[in-house]
Amino acid sequence: MSQFLVVVDMQNDFITGALGTKEAQEMLPAAILKVKEHKGPILYTMDTHQDNYLETSEGKKLPVKHCIKGSEGWKLAEGIVKEGEENKVFEKGTFGSLLLAEYLREKHETEKIEKITLIGVCTDICVVSNALLIKANLPEVTVEVDSACCAGVTKEKHECALETMRSCQIEVC
Repeated sequence: MSQFLVVVDMQNDFITGALGTKEAQEMLPAAILKVKEHKGPILYTMDTHQDNYLETSEGKKLPVKHCIKGSEGWKLAEGIVKEGEENKVFEKGTFGSLLLAEYLREKHETEKIEKITLIGVCTDICVVSNALLIKANLPEVTVEVDSACCAGVTKEKHECALETMRSCQIEVC
């Protein structure tokens, strides 16, 4: 049985860039340590937008250009990628990645997955979206979120998202 670590959107724009927060900056060392200590496959999601972001549905509701493919803000934070391991990246144009959930479901069919742990930003947008997609696709697999390695848009929204995930039988540690 394998254990996967999913690192959600740990990109410069969400840590120190256009949508960065003090909370994301403060939890970054813990997230880097979690990645470093993880034994097993690590999957990464990357929020990925194009230059026309402000014309999209999301861009009209959140008019802050961020994670424009190829930009410095789009890149994963320094130290968050574990070298020499099975790393797979899922670029996504929206909050949750259907491809990530499908990939994990397919992996589970060939090799039982014991646990999937999520870390990253933003707890209340992309972490919760991906956790719920994964849980919906793999209801019998333990899905957990390491709250010390997550940061929300605000502390309050972070806590609300954790409570929502608990309600949906996602373990929060």
